[in-house]
Amino acid sequence: MDAPVDVDHPPQRVVSLVPSVTESLFDLNLGERLIAITDYCTRPADKVARLPRIGGTKNPDIERIIQMSPELVIANREENRKEDVEALQAAGIPVWVTFPRTVREAFNLLWNIMYVFGVDEGTVGERIRAIEWSVDWLERLAENKEPCKVFVPIWNEPLMTFNADTYSHDLLRVCGGINVFAERERLYPLKADLGQAEPYAADDPRIADRDTRYPRVTLEEVVEAQPDIILLPTEPFPFTEEHIALFAELDVPAARTSGIIIVDGSLLTWHGTRIAYAVDALPGLLCPTGGEYD
Repeated sequence: MDAPVDVDHPPQRVVSLVPSVTESLFDLNLGERLIAITDYCTRPADKVARLPRIGGTKNPDIERIIQMSPELVIANREENRKEDVEALQAAGIPVWVTFPRTVREAFNLLWNIMYVFGVDEGTVGERIRAIEWSVDWLERLAENKEPCKVFVPIWNEPLMTFNADTYSHDLLRVCGGINVFAERERLYPLKADLGQAEPYAADDPRIADRDTRYPRVTLEEVVEAQPDIILLPTEPFPFTEEHIALFAELDVPAARTSGIIIVDGSLLTWHGTRIAYAVDALPGLLCPTGGEYD
């Protein structure tokens, strides 16, 4: 869960290494405090166009960031490298490492941004509450509706997905879906994850601190899971209409009911204010009766 970074005063010069946070800062009327962003910070397009770029999320130009003398750098444990964060901290720059893994933790991050940036709630706070109310409403609906089983690959060759310890999983739950690989953990080495070798033991030093939340799965496992819906996101792997044919050949309900759907990947993986777009678009896609809640 995210905790606000310790800063002496509300930061006025901020570098964002997290695309979803960049978008959220603009949505919270804080975009004018940004002095640099990553190459992957693409929203809102008209507003990020004016900002300097300092490289990708995995390879930011650390020296350039240091020369900019930001009062705060916002990073994310998944998207950014530990060595980059430590290099910035060693230079005396405060770094806020965010890591929301549920929808509620994503809301906590938004409120913490308001606190750290010294912003009175006002209209912006009402906007966050409105999104929270939408989530509350969806959760109540989901309690009284039969959920559909959902498979979401996030990479291809090898096929990769996410388990229950992720924001994307919790978002599916909120929107009325069940992640078919919720309990599947990533195994090491790769052959073990694909069922072709024995996995390393839990105390093996080769897997110390390795992330197990993104398992690599086989098409046979997808068939066994019998998803009602398969969502093919446009990022991080750029699934396209051409990939639909691959999954349409599987003996699963999604293939028999035209339930294989290309979806904007940011709706599934970007936390922050993009939740508003996600809870508007995803529930209809996850509803087998045609997109309307009874």
